[in-house]
Amino acid sequence: MSGVVLQKIAKAYGDIPVVHGIDLEVREKEFVVLVGPSGCGKSTTLRMIAGLEEISDGELSIDGRHMNRVAPKDRDVAMVFQNYALYPHLDVAENIAFGLRIRKESKEAIAAAVEEVSGILGLTDYLERRPADLSGGQRQRVAMGRAIVRRPKVFLFDEPLSNLDAKLRTQMRAEIKRLHKRLGVTSIYVTHDQVEAMTLADRIVVMRDGRIEQVGTPMELFNNPVSIFVAGFLGSPPMNMVAARVNAGGDVPVAEFSGQSLPLARLPALLEADGREVVLGIRPEFVAVADDGVPGRIVIETDLVETLGSEALIHAMLDDKPFVIRAQTMNMAIGQTQVLGDVSGFTIDPKLVRVFDADTGRALPGQDIV
Repeated sequence: MSGVVLQKIAKAYGDIPVVHGIDLEVREKEFVVLVGPSGCGKSTTLRMIAGLEEISDGELSIDGRHMNRVAPKDRDVAMVFQNYALYPHLDVAENIAFGLRIRKESKEAIAAAVEEVSGILGLTDYLERRPADLSGGQRQRVAMGRAIVRRPKVFLFDEPLSNLDAKLRTQMRAEIKRLHKRLGVTSIYVTHDQVEAMTLADRIVVMRDGRIEQVGTPMELFNNPVSIFVAGFLGSPPMNMVAARVNAGGDVPVAEFSGQSLPLARLPALLEADGREVVLGIRPEFVAVADDGVPGRIVIETDLVETLGSEALIHAMLDDKPFVIRAQTMNMAIGQTQVLGDVSGFTIDPKLVRVFDADTGRALPGQDIV
């Protein structure tokens, strides 16, 4: 078993705590992504796993072995850095083989390993080139090759794609996903890019201020965020937030705001929340454009439309705050930009509205989408 277990892991620089006793278990062969804004502690956590930062408190184990006092070179982990960290005076083959040479592997074993890894990563034609002669994507593949060739128990990725342009990032995301599927090595990946997190992860760990806010599969976090923070962080565009008050006096609870009302799901937590100040979380993807006269229609004031080909983002105002709808443009008449620009209302299935407590920012219980 090559799982990674963090128990009450904490990190402080002097009197300043930056990671506050987090618990996390990464299962064997799992791809886990740590995501969060800058300064949330995700890279510090990764560096503690690698042994590059000393653990202030708590216990770290890899493959069932206590690792707190084990040197980085003896942890059997391989790390891919943001800045590639390649040796400029060595060619691609020598960069990939460097770790094996340090271990004093035989020339035959090194040559075979370099050939295999370069084949996996599409670097066979570049083995004699130096890093200065490679593109950004090729350099990142060399950095990955140097990690893969060691056949570690755990791969650690520290924002490896942040220096690449948008097209290369998309390409390399697919490369990393294929690589993990092929090698099946336990992987922990740090990023601030929620698109990377959603597309790469088996499970996502959302961090905030040195603490874990939520752990789950990409769709669990997308559909059922536990807090306003998670709801606003995952999703592009992010979840719309509407301040409202619950009225549970009728047959079904409703959320009231700006003279309008939105039906809510008939759940115990909402039925018991009469008069409570809440925040409604509404995904742009869950909204349906609605014309006048449609029951349950919420009126909005459209500002502009971003046409993105098969879909469009309708930017509007609701309760004097921005509100975005993601609408499909396929099979619509030519000139759909003008049509979408005339949108003045929407409906949404009550079960798809996420309700958060206005004071705590936490989701009310019992409303998860299964």
